[in-house]
Amino acid sequence: MTKVAHISDVHLGPLPRISPFELMNKRLTGYANWKLSRHTGMSEGLLAELTDHLKLQKPELVAISGDLVNLALPTEFERARQWLEALGTSQQVAVIPGNHDAYVRTGLQDAVAKWGDYMKGNTLSDHQFPYWRQEGCVALIGCSSAIATPPFFAHGAFDEAQAERLIEILKLTKQAGLYRIVMIHHPPHDDVKQIWRRGLKGRDLFRKVIKDQGAELILHGHLHRSMIHPMNGPTGDIPLIGIASAAAGNGGKYPPARYNLFDVQKVGNRFECQMSEFGFQRIGDGITKRLEMMLD
Repeated sequence: MTKVAHISDVHLGPLPRISPFELMNKRLTGYANWKLSRHTGMSEGLLAELTDHLKLQKPELVAISGDLVNLALPTEFERARQWLEALGTSQQVAVIPGNHDAYVRTGLQDAVAKWGDYMKGNTLSDHQFPYWRQEGCVALIGCSSAIATPPFFAHGAFDEAQAERLIEILKLTKQAGLYRIVMIHHPPHDDVKQIWRRGLKGRDLFRKVIKDQGAELILHGHLHRSMIHPMNGPTGDIPLIGIASAAAGNGGKYPPARYNLFDVQKVGNRFECQMSEFGFQRIGDGITKRLEMMLD
């Protein structure tokens, strides 16, 4: 059996000291949003409790689907690196970027430089994404939808070039008989409020790749909500699963901090995957198992 944990949208706080020069770009609107609302909905304490609980599960792989930081400040990237090292080794923890990690033009480049070995794996070209990690019977495939966007926009992108690379990886990992988990920050479904500024550009292309090549499971973050959607595959629906922010407090507008755990095993010629969602409740203290289900 291979255990894979999934967390997302960590948004490590509090914000560091910021110089006026660092706010002379999109960061100004993000800084205002943090001060006015976002910081009240995030809890460093709940994040610490959640990750401590996650580590007790002893997952072989921890998938983090982006937004480790808030404004893509150099000091944020350094702090996130320290947080990653406390969570696990770079062989165990696999990270993809979110829109906040690419908040400004140089953000994604800085994230890759600082978190490098946490954002790498096997590739079939010189391009960093998609990459895959193999552990037991699982291939965890990390795509990138992170791009710098104008103020008040938080959309992502998935283009033809990345699609071609993903197709080859999906073919290879299928031939190897692996349970293929594809991870992307922005959800490739249409259940996104104000999708024109917050959704995934190229989601139809992403869905076509999955429909043609198949996968066993798709993971995403970005919306700060736990959700399950079906996605068309070659022979039936594929579970598309999003998770609430790992740092959300229980007094904000979003569900409080949660993570998912997937227990994958191969039985004969088929796979079995049990999903468990752990997290805090709106009322009460402590982490509970909120959901348990078998994924076909």
